[in-house]
This record gives sequence, structure tokens and C-alpha cells, in this order.
Amino acid sequence: MSKKIINVVGARPNFMKIAPIHRQMQSISGLEPLLIHTGQHYDEKMSKTFFVDLEMPEPDIYLGVGSGSHAAQTGAILIEMEKICMEQHPDLVVVVGDVNSTLAAALAAVKLNIPVAHVEAGLRSFDRSMPEEINRLMTDAVCDLLFVTEQSGLDNLKNEGVDPDKIHFTGNVMIDSLVANLQKTENLHAFDLFHTRPGEYALMTMHRPSNVDDRDTLAGILSALEEIQHETPILFPSTRALAR
Repeated sequence: MSKKIINVVGARPNFMKIAPIHRQMQSISGLEPLLIHTGQHYDEKMSKTFFVDLEMPEPDIYLGVGSGSHAAQTGAILIEMEKICMEQHPDLVVVVGDVNSTLAAALAAVKLNIPVAHVEAGLRSFDRSMPEEINRLMTDAVCDLLFVTEQSGLDNLKNEGVDPDKIHFTGNVMIDSLVANLQKTENLHAFDLFHTRPGEYALMTMHRPSNVDDRDTLAGILSALEEIQHETPILFPSTRALAR
């Protein structure tokens, strides 16, 4: 009898983590993986293009929860995931990363006594003002299997008194996604597009609310970038640039 496993994604970081896991599960006899997309990130540039680029199948179930406050989004996913778990009766639910979908799906499953695995467990920023940090702590607290990507994750879980039998050092699935997509990057001609060469630029993103929502913090970052760019060109990706 096959084992039914629900793999949950919701936001861009999830897609890159779940892609190699779901692909591997599909190749194993006796496993029936279902891909659930909560819709936390939902527009074409935030969601659909990632499925295409990562060669992921269309989700088996799309919840379409959309945007909202952290509480509203987490609550909506929790309600919908409970329905899915009660309908599908999975043997295991797999959640990845640290977004609202991660925590909500884990809570829905464990409250129905369904085992849950957390991929990328144990990572900590030690900054509880970050919503992701709360998601990490709570998800690890309720999950049955904690798959860790690096030594710091092992150390953090040990320091928190987590049962060692729950903890499994597996490595980083983001590297699996990187290796699987290296050939595609060679065909993008990105260096020509952005007029730079390997080793001659800095790549930056600035998506954390703590970086961009506070005027003084943002001003400090921009001031530092102003200095850095005199010595090193800075590449700041945007969906508009990548769509050119």
C-alpha cells in the first residue's frame, strides 16, 4: 500500500526547497506525493514562473488564500489545510522553510495527529521581531521530524532541548535546486544583459520588512550601498529586469 505524503508550498523560498524533494518522491515506488500550494504568493511573477523554471508540476490542490495580515493569512491556511488533511488522510505532511504557510500547515496536521516533517529546521536569527523567527520556533516545536541543513541548526535544537531522535542532518535541498538548474543559468546570458563579469559585481536583495519599513534603517543601508558601489558594481535583481 502506497504512502500518501503532502508537500506544502506557499511562497517563493518554499518552491526552491520543495522542488527537488517532490521530484525525488515522484520517482520512488510506494510513495504518493501530493503538492499543495497555499497561495501565500500568488501572482504570476511571485509564483507561476517559479513552477515553470523549476519544472514543478501544477499543484494537486491550490488553496488560494492570498495576502493579508500575518494572523489572517496563517488562520486562513490553517482552516483550509485542516480540510485537506481530513479529506486526504496523508501519512505525512512535509513543510519547508519559515513562512506563514509552513507554520499553518504544520499546526493543521499535528492537531489531527498526522506526523509532520520540517525541512530546514533549527535555523535561528535570535530576533523575535522577525515573523519568520516565530514561525521557525513554533514549527520546530510541533513537528515530529526535523531535517537540518547545517551545524548551527543541530546546535540550536540541542540547546533548546529537542529530543535527539527527532533530529536528522540531511544537508541543504537548496543546493539540489542549484545543481539541477546550473545549466539553465548558462543559457540566460545574464552577464551580457547586466554588463558585468564573474567576480566583478555584488548581488543584493532587500526584502526583509525590518530592512525596508523603517526609514532610518533603510537610509543607513542606502548610504552603505552608495559607498560600496564606488568600488564594486551592485546588481539589484527585479522582476522587470529579469523579464527583459
